[in-house]
Amino acid sequence: MSDAELVLRSTRVITPEGTRAASVAVAAGTITAVLPHDTHVPPGARLEDLGDDVLLPGLVDTHVHVNDPGRTEWEGFWTATRAAAAGGITTLVDMPLNSLPPTTTVDHLRTKREVAADKAHIDVGFWGGALPDNVKDLRPLHDAGVFGFKAFLSPSGVDEFPHLDQDRLARSLAEIAGFGGLLIVHAEDPHHLDAAPQQGGPRYADFLASRPRDAEDTAVANLIAQAKRLHARVHVLHLSSSDALPLIAAAKAEGVRITVETCPHYLTLTAEEVPDGASEFKCCPPIREAANQDLLWQALADGTIDCVVTDHSPSTADLKTGDFTTAWGGISGLQLSLPTVWTEARRRGHGLEDVVRWMSTRTAALVGLDRKGAIEAGRDADFAVLAPDDTFTVDPAALQHRNRVTAYAGRTLYGVVKSTWLRGERIVADGEFTDPKGRLLTRAH
Repeated sequence: MSDAELVLRSTRVITPEGTRAASVAVAAGTITAVLPHDTHVPPGARLEDLGDDVLLPGLVDTHVHVNDPGRTEWEGFWTATRAAAAGGITTLVDMPLNSLPPTTTVDHLRTKREVAADKAHIDVGFWGGALPDNVKDLRPLHDAGVFGFKAFLSPSGVDEFPHLDQDRLARSLAEIAGFGGLLIVHAEDPHHLDAAPQQGGPRYADFLASRPRDAEDTAVANLIAQAKRLHARVHVLHLSSSDALPLIAAAKAEGVRITVETCPHYLTLTAEEVPDGASEFKCCPPIREAANQDLLWQALADGTIDCVVTDHSPSTADLKTGDFTTAWGGISGLQLSLPTVWTEARRRGHGLEDVVRWMSTRTAALVGLDRKGAIEAGRDADFAVLAPDDTFTVDPAALQHRNRVTAYAGRTLYGVVKSTWLRGERIVADGEFTDPKGRLLTRAH
C-alpha cells in the first residue's frame, strides 16, 4: 500500500469474497489493494473513514435511454448522469434510441459521442441498433466500440427505429454472431399484441390486457430458437412475464448463450396498486401482478434472471397523459434504482451482496467491462457509499433527471447513498456534484 494516494476504510466493504471490514487502497484511479481494516495508512495518503456505512462497487446500469441529441427536452447526458451519480451508479450504457439520430451507423455513433463528451458525470458506453436495413452497418459499429446491438421484435414507439420480423432477426443475428457480438432484444411478439384487446382509456387493467404475457413468452421462445440455431449470444431485455422463466431456464441448461435482465419497477411495483390514469407507471412490457413478481424474485435468486437494470426511459411530463394507450411508456429510475431494489430485497431476505451481484458485477460482465463491478485490486476505484438502514421519502423535486416524473413519489425507501466515487474521486456527496469527470467507454477489443 506504499503507493496509495487514497484509502477508504469501512467496517462493511462488499468484496467478491464477501462483506468484511477493510481498508481499500487507491492509486491513479485504480484499486491497488483490499487490506485489513486497521492497516496503517502510509504518509501522504488521504484517509476517508466511512465508519459503518457500506462501501460497495459503483453500480453499472446497462439499460438507459438518455435521448441526447434530438430529444434533449426528454433527458440529456448532463441530467441523466447526475441522476445516476446521485443513485450510486458510476457507469451506464446508453440505448440507441430515442435520440435523433439513433445509434445505427458509425456516423451517428460519432455524433452521440461528441454530444456526450463534456456532459458525462459518470462513465458512459453505447449500444448500437439493429434495424431492418442496417445489417451492413453492424460490423463497423462493432469495430467502433459499441457494446452490442439492440433490436425490437414489435414496434418500438418511434418511427426511426423499426422492429425486426423473424427473417430480418435471423439475418441480423447471423451477422452479429459472425463477429462474436451480442444482440439485446425487446421481446414482445407483434402478432400477440395485435390480437390482444385494445380498449384504450385510463384503466390500468385494460392496458395490462393489451400487453399479455404470451406476447413476451412467444418472442422469448422464438429468440431462443434463433440463438440456438445460429450459436449466437443474445440477451433478453426488461423481462416482466414470469411465464417465460421455464423456457429460459431450459435454454440455459441446454447451453444456449442467453442472459436475462429485469427492472426495479417489475420487482417493486405491482399491477394491483397502479391507480387508473396514473401513466407514470406505464412501461412496455407492463408491470404485472404480485404473484408474477414473486416468481421474478425467485428467478433472480436461482440465477435464471441474471441482472437488474433501470430501463430509464423518460419523457416530458405532457406525454404522460391519463390515457394509457396514448401516454409515453417509460419509467425514470436512475436515481432510485438502488434504494428501491434494496428495500424490497431486504424485505425478502436478500443481502446487499445479492444486490451488488445483480446490479454491478453481472451487468459489468454482460458488457465485458472487466475493470468495473467489484472491489478488488486492478479494478477502477468506482464506489458507492450507502447507509443501508437509513430511510427517506421520495420527493420528485429532489430528483436529478430532467423531467421529474416518478412512479415512486411518496414511497419510503431504505438505503441512502451518501457519496459516489469515480476512479478515486468523489463526484457527489450530500447532493453536491463536481464538474463532469466521466469517460466515454468502448467495448474491449
